[in-house]
Amino acid sequence: MRCPYCQSEDTQVKDSRPADDGSAIRRRRSCPVCGGRFTTFERVQLRDLIVAKKSGRKVPFDRDKLLRSFDIALRKRNVDPERIERAVSGIVRQLESTGESEVTTEQIGLLVMEALKSLDDVAYVRFASVYRNFREARDFQEVLGELKGEPEVD
Repeated sequence: MRCPYCQSEDTQVKDSRPADDGSAIRRRRSCPVCGGRFTTFERVQLRDLIVAKKSGRKVPFDRDKLLRSFDIALRKRNVDPERIERAVSGIVRQLESTGESEVTTEQIGLLVMEALKSLDDVAYVRFASVYRNFREARDFQEVLGELKGEPEVD
């Protein structure tokens, strides 16, 4: 692991323990060159995932991008960051355990919507409005009806 201060490759692990959410290993490191101390979080990755986009492009799966999507949907909402981290970790585990190395943006979007629905109704509607490309107020009414458990009306 490279030192973030002096870029030395020769860092030493001083302490290692599971992270609070249990999905990562927290390591305290120090650099013998500059004396800098820093923390890293290491996650087990079951497989390399490729995301197939609607345009046909294929890109490597990015957990941080998934987390940013949650952060945007949950902006200014009072949701415990630990619950968000658990939701993101759960989605990643679901995707990795499908047995497929390629997932679609649609699969990811549906999992995100499912997770947001249980975290925060407002965030769910925010994400749905972008994911489903809402064009009129009726689109919002339909999603709000879903939250209330009302049947869809055409």
